[in-house]
Order: sequence, then C-alpha cells, then structure tokens
Amino acid sequence: MRRGIAATALVASFALAATACGGSDSGKDGKADGPVTLTWWDTSNATNEAPTYKALVKEFEKQNSGIKVKYVNVPFDQAQNKFDTAAGSKGAPDILRAEVGWTPAFAKKSFLLPLDGTEALADQDKFQPNLLKQAQFEGKTYGVPFVTDTLALVYNKDLFKKAGIDLPPTSFEDLKSAAATIKSKTGVDGYWGSTQAYYAQPYLYGEGTDTIDADAKKRTITSDAAVKGLTTWQGMFDGKGLHKADTTADAYAHIQDAFVNGKVAAIIQGPWEITNFYKGSAFKDKDNLGIAPVPAGSTGKAGAPTGGHNLSVYAGSDKAHQEAALKFVNFMTSAKSQEQVALKNSTLPTRDDAYTTQVQTDPGIAGYQKVLPIAQPRPALPEYSSLWGPLDTELPKIASGKTSLTKGLDSADLAMEKLLPGFTK
Repeated sequence: MRRGIAATALVASFALAATACGGSDSGKDGKADGPVTLTWWDTSNATNEAPTYKALVKEFEKQNSGIKVKYVNVPFDQAQNKFDTAAGSKGAPDILRAEVGWTPAFAKKSFLLPLDGTEALADQDKFQPNLLKQAQFEGKTYGVPFVTDTLALVYNKDLFKKAGIDLPPTSFEDLKSAAATIKSKTGVDGYWGSTQAYYAQPYLYGEGTDTIDADAKKRTITSDAAVKGLTTWQGMFDGKGLHKADTTADAYAHIQDAFVNGKVAAIIQGPWEITNFYKGSAFKDKDNLGIAPVPAGSTGKAGAPTGGHNLSVYAGSDKAHQEAALKFVNFMTSAKSQEQVALKNSTLPTRDDAYTTQVQTDPGIAGYQKVLPIAQPRPALPEYSSLWGPLDTELPKIASGKTSLTKGLDSADLAMEKLLPGFTK
C-alpha cells in the first residue's frame, strides 16, 4: 500500500470522490425522482478481469431499467486509501470491491452498511461459511464474498521435466535444491521470490507463526519463529538458480513477465494471474502450467493467506441508492454471475453452487481448488491487513542488504506497535 499520493493521483482521487455517490438523482426523502445511478469502484485488474465485470454491469442494467451503474476501475494499490478518504468526507462510491482485509477495517469506522437480512445476502446459506466470517465485524456482515483466492507455487512443467524433476518441491529447502538443478540443466533460474509482505506470509506460516497472535494480543514479528521463517525467505534470493531480489517499483511485473515467458521456472502467485499466464509464450499449452501448494517450512506446515474480495455497500449513501446497491450486489454475487466470472477470469467462486461442472474442469481453477484447503484464515482483527505495510517498507531493504533482518524487523515491530495499541511484544 502506497503511503503517499502524488499530485496527479490526488487530483484523480478528488475526481473519483466527486463522481462517487450519485445523490443528485434522489429527493430529500431518499426516494428516487428517476433512474438511480450507482457508482461502483471495481479494484480488479483493468486488463484481464475488468471486461467481464463491465459485461455483467450491462446485463444488470438490462434487467433493472430503473438503475444505472457508473463503473470506475480504481487501481488496487490505491483503492484502500482513496475509499478511506472519500468515505470520511461522505463522498464514497455506493459499492466497493474490497479486499477481504479491508472489510472489517472499514466496518469498524462505520463506513459500510450491515448486510444481514438484506437482499444482498438473500442467498447467505450458499456462501462458504469461512468466507462470510472474514466479511464480519462484531457479529455483523459487511460484505458479500465475491471471489476467493490464495497463493500457490506455480511452475513450468517443461523446465522441471528437462531438469529431471518429476514432482514439485514440498519444502523451501527442496525448492532451493530444485532451483539449483534447473539452473544446471536448463540455464534458467529455478525460482524468483517477491519482497512484498503478502508473499512472505507462507514463510511465517511454515514456522507456525504470524505477524501477531491476535488471541494473546501480542506482536510476534520479532519472535524466534518469525525470524527463522524470514531467514529462510531471505535465503531464497541468494544461491544457484535463485534470482536476486528485485526491489524496484515494477518488481511484480518483472517477476510475472519472466515466468510467463519461460525465463524462470517457478514463482509464488495467486489465481488472479491465471489468464495472464496463458498469454505468455511458455503457457500456450495450458497443460504446461503446474499449480502446487506453497512449500512448507521446517515445521512441515504450509499455507498462504486466504485472500479474495467482497462487495460492500457504503453506509453514507441515501436509502434509494442503498436499496439499488443491495440489488446490484445480489446480482453480481449470484451463482450465475460467479460462474461467468470464473469461466472468463479463472478466479475462484465463493459459493458452492457456482462450481458447476464446466467451472471445475477449468485447469487453473481446478489447480487452485486443490490448494485452498491449506489456506490460512486471517485473524478477526480489523487492523491485521495494515500490518503488511511496515513489512512492505522493511522487507525490500532486508532483501537488498541495505539493513539487517534483525534491524528491519525491529523497525517493522515499532510501526506495528502504533497500529495495535494494547498489544504487547
């Protein structure tokens, strides 16, 4: 998450806020004088995901002649701050596609409408219970699960085969060994890791720990287990077949481009990139894409965060807009809509009845479905996702050798202390 906003981005945020609520099409009593115009901030990838959502918006408008939807694609890395600013000034969009960690955080600030008993959650029993739980705060539900995801080890089967490796590595030590073998046999790096905090989580889980212990109200990022896990993470940037750390602003794109074009054999990535994988020269044959659980740490434990997005309704919108927004959320999260999204975007549905035979036979979805059972649910703590911010600042410094692991984690812990009053070390 970016800490600052450049002048151009600031202007953009004001523009977004100005077009957000659509209050001019309803009277003082909250009843619509004419067609209601909703504003939806979609935070999906503008290239490979957004077209599917735009098509669904048009379908919704056909079925609901009295409702128009102003679609706005907001860059994911800017959306949390922009919504926070807009909602605080009563200028937020009527609907937000929110990362699952944002939902309880915005609910705590009273920015979101409780959805229990509303049209948005008319099919509540169809959604996976653990995903609904992540959309709750203090017993109320503030988002409808839209898509779910987790991280997996994705790999180039052909490069692994050329290196004589039949099965994907199941531990980080095995991954290091495989990377060296792949480099020797093919000349291509075997693994390229990320310096982003979200992608470092599996190394913490692999040692049975996390950034915090929510139940004990303790910060654990400097614990022995966390240090051990992140020492393993640090070691994945140095060695034969291990690509050095990329700490540039475009690191994500560099890693993705290298993988899809066969310049690196394996990375850790989520299902939101499946359609982009298939556009690369290495995966013209979709069967060449291998999907396996993230490797385990020294404890034998493996897993990555349960991610995904919810659709939430702004509590500051008037009654007419809220009612229209609830109808829109119900439509977008229906089994039919989720099936369409899954087939077009290769993302994972959040309700069981959307996993039709056609969806389940998609190789990308099928691969990530097998990984989902070991995904780690996030603690029921509104501030949890914000804890990755301090690590996003420190991990690149650690990976590039600009600071030591101990010093970097101490700095991150100090920042987390300010975010979590009442938590001890």
